Amino acid sequence: MPGQAAHFLFVGQSGLPGWRYDKDQMVNIPCARQLAHICFLAILVQAMPLGADSVVNDVTQLNPIRVREIITPTTVEQVVAAVKAHDGPISIGGGRFSMGGQTATDGALQLDMRHLDKVIRFSKENQEITVQSGITWRKLQEYIDPYGLSVQIMQSYANFTVGGSLSVNAHGRYVGKGPIVLSVKSIRIVLAGGDVVEATPTRNSDLFYGAIGGYGGLGVIVEATLSLTDDTRVERKSVVMPLSQYLQYFKKNVRENQGIVFHNADLYPNAFDTVRATSYMVTDKPVTVADRLFPENKSYTLDRFAFSVDSEWPEGKWIREHVFDPWTFRGSSVEWRNYEASYDLRELEPASREKSTYVLQEYFVPVDQLEQFVRDMREILNRHRVNVINVSIRHAFPDPGTMLAWARDEVFAFVIYYKQGTAAADRDAVYAWTRELIDAAIALHGAYYLPYQVIATKKQFHAAYPKAEELFQLKARVDPANKFRNRLWDTYYAPPPLR
Repeated sequence: MPGQAAHFLFVGQSGLPGWRYDKDQMVNIPCARQLAHICFLAILVQAMPLGADSVVNDVTQLNPIRVREIITPTTVEQVVAAVKAHDGPISIGGGRFSMGGQTATDGALQLDMRHLDKVIRFSKENQEITVQSGITWRKLQEYIDPYGLSVQIMQSYANFTVGGSLSVNAHGRYVGKGPIVLSVKSIRIVLAGGDVVEATPTRNSDLFYGAIGGYGGLGVIVEATLSLTDDTRVERKSVVMPLSQYLQYFKKNVRENQGIVFHNADLYPNAFDTVRATSYMVTDKPVTVADRLFPENKSYTLDRFAFSVDSEWPEGKWIREHVFDPWTFRGSSVEWRNYEASYDLRELEPASREKSTYVLQEYFVPVDQLEQFVRDMREILNRHRVNVINVSIRHAFPDPGTMLAWARDEVFAFVIYYKQGTAAADRDAVYAWTRELIDAAIALHGAYYLPYQVIATKKQFHAAYPKAEELFQLKARVDPANKFRNRLWDTYYAPPPLR
């Protein structure tokens, strides 16, 4: 049972230096320093015995990182003990779906948060839930679905952990929303000294807006309280149009339509001049999809075949646009909101990532710059012969104040899903066109998204995230020894010398 190892270490001992005997409780109590070390020992007893030189990688398999040790805490107290006892670097991982080493750094103590996954409090009446940060969105959905409730904001796939989504300030296809911070009421975070601090938009707001979207640089988010909403039936509507018509269509039919829950537009490569705009609208019609959540035993053989055709066949992209998608979006589909919010990332997983791998990138530009960015993006991607599978266009209203806000204005997000080789030359080629795309977004007063390959120069990083220095100053104050680290922080943060 979680915590029993630590309990047995504390109780029934006598004559130990530094301990005091509590007559009322009839147990020996250690001093604070020994308590921290014993708690840390208890964690190691319960941790997966991976040993020294363990390797952490992400879903792309492009970023193997050798860490000192991996532990799997199951309680907040174990996280606190580990943070207090370990003097070296600490990195934090959840589902490991970031794609550039954002969850690890070399030689670190790795906190695998996926067993810190309990529901702490829930109120159907207040439409609110408090969870430990290692819980997956799927597990959270399974908990709230019987009560007719749904998540307000999340990414499209439910395999991620809540803590991971908060750390990257994720977003999805939700109309009238934006970054996930808009649905967060409070967080609890373990700081470098072991203090557990509650942060809200009005209390410890610097930590709230620094940790959400802060990629684990300030501390360990261990709990979060989230706002929920009603689960509803939604009907899919899909229409194909030229790119030149999409902005007007979106503003007129989607942007302020409270009856639409989800919306995105798929931009077809390699011409990038045609979009399929798909909306899911609230309806009273009976469902045509019986499952309330995406089936966990679903086979993705056909999906993987479709990706293979798209990325490998000479006419694959034409087949996708003119055969696969018309078939997929034929007729009407009515389903539960929770079904549409519980996609499984297994549908994107290829048979092997040894020689090639699927990767994401994402760029944000003000809404009125939609067509200009697409023109720039088309030229860059086609000139570099990037094997683009899809570009999904999403919308987001401005961020309320996170220090690494990717939506400083109302923006369209361009999620680029592509295939690349794993050889060194292939990776070098990605560096070249990625930096060109980053420059294109920055030139339009936009940004790029940070959970993906760490390619941007420091100049590009600060141009896209002008409040980064404010976050760095906060980190220097709450984590002066630079304990919380990963490849992203290692690249862009230069800690001030300790005095």
